[in-house]
Amino acid sequence: MTLLERTISGMMGKGSVRHNTRIFTAKNVDKERSQYNVEFCHLDIKKVYHELFDEALERYNAKQKRCDRKIDNYYEKIRQSKQEKLFHEAIFQIGNRDDTNAKSEEGRLAKEILVEFMEDFQKRNPNLYVFSAHLHMDEETPHVHIDFVPFIRNSKRGLDTRVSLKGALAEQGFKGGTRSATEWNQWIESEKQELSKVAERYGVRWRQLGTHNKHLSVLDFEKQERAKEVAKLEKEVSSNKDELSHIVYQQVLAENEMEKIKQENEAVRQETTELSASNDLLREQADRLMENREKLMSDNKALEQQQKKLQQDIEKMADSKVVMERNIHAYDEDEKWQLPEPSTLMSAKTYRDKYATPLVAKLKDIIKSLTIKCVNLMDQIKQLKAKVTKQAEDIDFYKSKIRQQYSKLEQLQETADDFERVKRYVVLCQDLVQNKMRGFAS
Repeated sequence: MTLLERTISGMMGKGSVRHNTRIFTAKNVDKERSQYNVEFCHLDIKKVYHELFDEALERYNAKQKRCDRKIDNYYEKIRQSKQEKLFHEAIFQIGNRDDTNAKSEEGRLAKEILVEFMEDFQKRNPNLYVFSAHLHMDEETPHVHIDFVPFIRNSKRGLDTRVSLKGALAEQGFKGGTRSATEWNQWIESEKQELSKVAERYGVRWRQLGTHNKHLSVLDFEKQERAKEVAKLEKEVSSNKDELSHIVYQQVLAENEMEKIKQENEAVRQETTELSASNDLLREQADRLMENREKLMSDNKALEQQQKKLQQDIEKMADSKVVMERNIHAYDEDEKWQLPEPSTLMSAKTYRDKYATPLVAKLKDIIKSLTIKCVNLMDQIKQLKAKVTKQAEDIDFYKSKIRQQYSKLEQLQETADDFERVKRYVVLCQDLVQNKMRGFAS
């Protein structure tokens, strides 16, 4: 069987998860082909940090006697660190756009090879926690982005389980050699070897210039091969004027591309300014909502106090009613409210004028007074009950408003967080544009 020969590439990526998941789509992406992409995994990196490091962080903080040495959030500590990154990205690719275009049969074959390559990636790399991995078929050439958190265990410094790319690769057997033969370069070369093994099972051989010399280190071999490539290119340039013209033409294209990048960079700057203004507006709205919430809570507290006072007034009136009932009961039994028996010689007129008429008049006055008090009391009770009902409705209304304010605050906070993430992404885009410009300039 004749084997296809293709180059195998491995490199460090920028680590743009939004680009890998197609939340953000670049200009070189064919959106209609995005349906053929493969998502191997996509986890929340913050949850990954909790899973990997929370127990170690708890052990570390328990040992600290000074509060200023404790770490509240390990994710934020690494995010702000100048020594370590939150995560790293590796990109692997078979062939190029000319011989392995994503739309061709060779491109579909490359996809199958990369899918099988990914099956044992995590098993081969136990110290690299893969939280996001995507194979792209909507660009020129099939390639896979692998985002991972490198970590080591049993560390003697800092957390016993902590982030370390150099340490993670060292634990997997990749020791640093010369200045250029770093752990990363050795590991990339090893993964390319693994990818070439899978490719051969599909009839694809790794195309390399020259013969592989087992006595050379990976770095020396790469240097040797690059020297051969340079010599070959120099010979081709010197003997082929058409190729030289093509290079000049490519340079013109590069200059045009630089101009386009400058324009895109200006657009990115403008977008950053607009995002900052929108973020400031969101913060002002959040502050106003906080003030409204505090006022609503204060008004609600005042209403509850008024309701409590009204309840006390009603209880006092109830006590007054009991007193009145007790006084009425006294009219039946108290001696001063009873008509005495007439004496033997007392006439009916004398008895009426002396006892009956004064008692009846006194009773009439008391009945009138009690009737007026009873009517007033019932009216006051009715008004107080109406007030209590109104206060209860107001309290329910303010509680509802407070819940709405909480919901709006949460929505605004989520929006503000989204703007912060977009802002960080725009900054990364600016860095990428500047790197491209420096690459073209060199």
